[in-house]
Amino acid sequence: MLSKAYKGRFAPSPSGPLHLGSLYTALASFLQARKNRGHWFLRVDDLDTFRVAKGATDSILKTLEAFSLEWDGAVIYQSQQTEHYEQAVKSLQDRSLVYPCNCSRKELLEANRGLSTIHSELCLNPKKISYSEPHALRIRTKEASIKLSDLLQGEIKQDVHKETGDFVLQRQDQIYAYHLATVVDDEFLGITEVLRGFDLLDSTPPQIYLQQQLKFKETSFAHIPILTNSKGIKLSKKSLAEPVSAKNPTKTLLTCLELLAQNPPAELSKASKSELLEWAIDNWDPLKMRGIEQIDCSISTGIPQLD
Repeated sequence: MLSKAYKGRFAPSPSGPLHLGSLYTALASFLQARKNRGHWFLRVDDLDTFRVAKGATDSILKTLEAFSLEWDGAVIYQSQQTEHYEQAVKSLQDRSLVYPCNCSRKELLEANRGLSTIHSELCLNPKKISYSEPHALRIRTKEASIKLSDLLQGEIKQDVHKETGDFVLQRQDQIYAYHLATVVDDEFLGITEVLRGFDLLDSTPPQIYLQQQLKFKETSFAHIPILTNSKGIKLSKKSLAEPVSAKNPTKTLLTCLELLAQNPPAELSKASKSELLEWAIDNWDPLKMRGIEQIDCSISTGIPQLD
C-alpha cells in the first residue's frame, strides 16, 4: 500500500536517450520512494525547446518501462505547466521581488572584475530598464542565507546573494528558468523529497530561497554521487555517454545497485527484473553513499571503459 506522506520524482531532460548515469539516478529515486511506500512521479523537463531532441521523450519512457521502473499517475510535461510558472512570477512581482534585466555575460564579468557572472541588482543601480524593452526577469536575493541538512551530504550553508546572486526566473527569450520551473512543479506534485545528483547541490539553496518567497512547503533533499569516467568527467549527453541498453536489464540493474553501494548478492544475477527490484526495495539503504560526491564507474565490475 502506498503512503500518502512520501512523494518523490525523476525529472529527465529530453535532450537525448537515457545513459547509465541517468538510469542510476532514476533507480535511486524510485527505490527511495518505494522503500518509503510512497509515490514516484515522472516529470519531463522539456521547457528549453532548443535542447529537446526528436523522439527523446518516447525513448526515455520506453527505457524506464523496460527496466520496470513504473511511475505513478500521468507524466508531467513542463511545457504544459507554463500557466503555473506565470502565476508564480506574478505573485513575486506583486511583492516587488522581481525586476527586469538585460545585462550581457560580458557586462556581468566586467562588473565583477572578471571573477564571476553573479548579478547583484546591477540593473537597478545605476542602470534601470523598462518592461517594454527585451529583458529577462530576476529575483532579488538580498540578505538571503540558506541552511539545509542534506540526507547524504550533511549540513550545507550558502549566502545566496553573494554566491548565486539575483538569479533568472524567466529568460529573455521568454522561456522560464530551471530554478523557477523545478520549484513550482515540485509544489504542484507535493514532492516531499528530491533525490538527485551531487552536481545539482549548488542549485538547492536558491531553490529553497524561492520556495520560501513563494510560501511553498520546503522539500527534503538527498544528493547522490555522480558517475564519472576515468578522467573524472561526469557521464552525460554532453560528454557523449552511450545510451543505456535494455538487452540485459538484470545485469544493468545489478550494475546500478553496485554503483549505489547496495552490494547485491551474486545469486541475483539469475533473478528476474521483478525479483531483483523486490530485493532492491527491501534492502535499499541510501546512507551507504553518505558523504560521497562522485564515483568512477569505469573501474566497476561489469562496466565498460567510458573514457
